[in-house]
Amino acid sequence: MNTTFIAMGVALLAGIGLVVTVGVFSLLSGAFHFLFARPKFTILKSKQESNGFAFSLKWNSSREPAKFDSIRLRLFNPFSNPTQVDVTRTFDAASSTFARDLDFGKNLGELLEACNHESASVEVEMSASKDALVHHFMFKAEAFKAMVEAATGDAEKFNEEHSLNYAKPLYQIPKRTFIAEPLPASNKALKISSNPEFAGAFAGAAGDAPAAENFSISKVWIEPGCIVCDACEAIYPEVFEVTDETCLIRPGAPLDNGLLVEEAAEACPVEVIKFTK
Repeated sequence: MNTTFIAMGVALLAGIGLVVTVGVFSLLSGAFHFLFARPKFTILKSKQESNGFAFSLKWNSSREPAKFDSIRLRLFNPFSNPTQVDVTRTFDAASSTFARDLDFGKNLGELLEACNHESASVEVEMSASKDALVHHFMFKAEAFKAMVEAATGDAEKFNEEHSLNYAKPLYQIPKRTFIAEPLPASNKALKISSNPEFAGAFAGAAGDAPAAENFSISKVWIEPGCIVCDACEAIYPEVFEVTDETCLIRPGAPLDNGLLVEEAAEACPVEVIKFTK
């Protein structure tokens, strides 16, 4: 009995120790990410004169997959005028570390001029609108203005240095179709009774049966579903023309040989040749 209780106690302590260990590692991982892996916002030197504002954003895109496409600058200046300045700009979405140089208009100058009061602050809000992800960066207004004035580097050079340098995989999608490929060109002829080349082979095949009486037709057409097998054109090329995609009735086609049209219709494997006597 004592041995059983001792074993249960050891198992309980081991379980508690495992839970505590996992919790500690989780806290340490979160603290490490908070201290060293947080998104980094940097002000760069703009090439768009006084209304331009250039910046870069670095973040762990594998941990937080998102496409950032908007920046918002907000001045909070409760003890001076203007008390608030709010300006937003959108840009081409970026899914990894990037930089942009945007024209913020005259509102940027108004915001920077109001950054002289020691109690004022500037909030930078980076948004990924489609992913519902927002990062906020707070600056003292005077420090923000000094960073803009002392900025070095530019967005174009930053993007070149941080561009992805691996080739994207290229996947070949196999072609699938329910339409048969055209038959290869051949000089072989169909061995049928209507082909004069093989007339002798069919002589007397019908015995004493009377020959079918020919007739005229008033209309012949092709319904959807042709598989371009070339059988109809081989039987009656004066009427049927097979293209790469379908079969057509030739303009001004003769309609006085109903037997050949009927034979072509019967030879069609998908039965799309229709005619009216």
